[in-house]
Amino acid sequence: MDFVSIRIITSDVARLVEFYERATGVQATWATEDFAELKTPNATLAIAGTRTVPLFAPGSARPADNHSVITEFRVADVDRVHQNLTGFVTDFVTEPTTMPWGNRSLLFRDPDGNLVNFFTPVAPAALEKFAV
Repeated sequence: MDFVSIRIITSDVARLVEFYERATGVQATWATEDFAELKTPNATLAIAGTRTVPLFAPGSARPADNHSVITEFRVADVDRVHQNLTGFVTDFVTEPTTMPWGNRSLLFRDPDGNLVNFFTPVAPAALEKFAV
């Protein structure tokens, strides 16, 4: 089995895709007006509109209702990314903070309120884990 992607359901696909393109620097590939993907070397962030939900199971997903998942991106320098996102991201949850497990993390919310973590491994164990 391969973990391939995470999909966010939103009522405004264009707005959320634009946000993630700007935040990550990754250009989205659009399949339809209701579905786009931001592909990185290790995973894909899929963004889909509410019209796609009934294709799986009507009512099974609701936009802007996530309270348990954090989408994470490893970045080269989380402090620099924080500076670049200041003035663009409107809801920082935490400033860059070094976590006990050795990552320096920046937590913020996307326009739908989903949590996003940009992190940089900084401690020896974290550097080794990610072979940075």
